[in-house]
Amino acid sequence: MRKIILGNTGLEVTRVGFGALPIQRVSMDEAKRILIRAYESGINFFDTARAYSDSEEKIGNALSDVRKNIIIATKTNAKDTKTFWQQLETSLENLKTDYIDIYQFHNPKAVPMQGDELYDAMLQAKQKGLIRHIGITNHSFENGKNAVLSGLYETLQYPFNHISSEEDLELVTLCKEKSVGFIAMKALSGGLITNAETSFCYLWQYPHVVPIWGIQRINELEQFIELEKNPPVLDETRKKLIEQDKKELSGSFCRGCGYCMPCPVDIPIPTAARMKFLLRRAPYQKFVTKEWQDKMELIGNCIECNQCSCQCPYHLDTPALLKEMLEDYREFVRNHA
Repeated sequence: MRKIILGNTGLEVTRVGFGALPIQRVSMDEAKRILIRAYESGINFFDTARAYSDSEEKIGNALSDVRKNIIIATKTNAKDTKTFWQQLETSLENLKTDYIDIYQFHNPKAVPMQGDELYDAMLQAKQKGLIRHIGITNHSFENGKNAVLSGLYETLQYPFNHISSEEDLELVTLCKEKSVGFIAMKALSGGLITNAETSFCYLWQYPHVVPIWGIQRINELEQFIELEKNPPVLDETRKKLIEQDKKELSGSFCRGCGYCMPCPVDIPIPTAARMKFLLRRAPYQKFVTKEWQDKMELIGNCIECNQCSCQCPYHLDTPALLKEMLEDYREFVRNHA
């Protein structure tokens, strides 16, 4: 596996990173099988978060005996120092380690700066040797830019893929200029990009970018292992596919980040708000079952509290988007179910 130095951290990470959010959906044994296979294939960079239920625990269970050979990034969504230290202690315990390589603030609404109690807690944790490098994740361009320009963060984790905007690309370039490690999340835009080869070769153009591919099945892992061995070329055919994706997915669409949840009337917003695309860009049969029809009809119960819109990092009018998706869904089901 080819490696790069991640920004100015000095960490030598594989250009194929393992995004561990999805392994919370599989059993402990299956997660261990996938994680060990990833390690044995040469992948050394694993990204998780305290918010990903038992994802940290699964990494600790599978890889604690090779801890010195891997690089672990995890995240805290703490909003006060008491919670910060509690989450850090829990993460260390779950991961079965006495240090974390990159500890990241998890999508804060405002970037913690020097003098803020949370950033000062990060510094204390670093001084104690509990963490080695300070990072931040975000979905906001302005927050990402502020973090990079502050000089306080060694890594930025941010959505980046072949349908990203010119503004997003500006942030990628800024990280390179400032020697801030750029970790690309949502490389497949939450599953809306269905051609992994095209996405892979697009990101491969940026040698300082480390994508973390969300993996929950062994066949998904094998695909990325093979792509790393033989990186596909960004030829004219793939460029046309990229343009088609940009055309279809440009504008206001849900990325499925989940920050809108929970919904007070139990609408599965991260899926429902992009159902139109899922029906047409993936096998649709699993989305037209009686179970999913019932879930989509929950949109009719929306009380328009706008909690989802307020939480959306992309400033979507989520209630309006959900109604649009329900109307399209009903029509699709009539024609296909």
